[in-house]
Amino acid sequence: MLGNRAVTAEADESGLGHLLLMITACGWGLNWAVLKFVLHDWPPLFARGSAGLLAAIGLAIVARLRGESLSIPKGARASVIFAAGINVFAWMGFTALSLNWLKVSEGALIAYSMPIWAMLIAWPLLGQRPKAQSLLALVLGIAGIAILMGGPGFDIGKVPGILFGLAAAVLFALGTVRGSRPPPPIPFITLTAWQVALGCLPMVVLGLLLERPNIMALSSTGLLGLAYMAAGPMAICYLTWFGALKRLPTSVAATAMLLVPIIGTVSAVPLLGDSLGMREAIAAALTLSGVGLALQNKATT
Repeated sequence: MLGNRAVTAEADESGLGHLLLMITACGWGLNWAVLKFVLHDWPPLFARGSAGLLAAIGLAIVARLRGESLSIPKGARASVIFAAGINVFAWMGFTALSLNWLKVSEGALIAYSMPIWAMLIAWPLLGQRPKAQSLLALVLGIAGIAILMGGPGFDIGKVPGILFGLAAAVLFALGTVRGSRPPPPIPFITLTAWQVALGCLPMVVLGLLLERPNIMALSSTGLLGLAYMAAGPMAICYLTWFGALKRLPTSVAATAMLLVPIIGTVSAVPLLGDSLGMREAIAAALTLSGVGLALQNKATT
């Protein structure tokens, strides 16, 4: 009887993890299209950093309303700062910088090579040897995104954007693997608020110094986009992402994130007027097949 209850509880946790993962993918995927509205008015680093600081303030308010303390134990400060650097600053900041040289679809492709690095990093750090099903899911997903990216030949001028995108992918993969370990002894929402704040504050500072944005240039459309970025991708989706990592194997969580560029491409059709042809349809079919395999994977953490 106790065994059946344990199995049921484990299945419930896995189901919740999958739901959180899908919320994350949808929120982050839609953000690629919404970001373009904001980038018409503000440069990438300043735009994403500002949205993140707004998100951190909102998360801190929610944490206080729940009775959580906003203090960080001394022994956990270094861990929180490191996590903020790779989970927020590197991911959001470097992908934003990559868009100075790359198109959104190109930046998304490179950034979401992250599952490759996560699978490779998780092998030595967590002992998660990839199974054949995980590898097949990864191959299908990457193939789908590669088809989505199909276009003209290589442009040497895109190298800085490619390097920023690869750095974001590798560092976020490391954060994904570390996220499956026991977190510091800090309430969940408080921990997320601090990570987002510490990761986004340097973006705002660097944006003011290097990008010199015209703060008053933000239009009503850009303001709505900024509000979405703050509430969705930077607040809710970071909560759901970290929640998913606690309940699912790293390989499942990382590979399922291949949904994000597909969602971004599809959402750009009604929002930006982009076309969706046969190439995009084939790419979506391949990637969704890979995601389906990943979500069925029973790899152990």
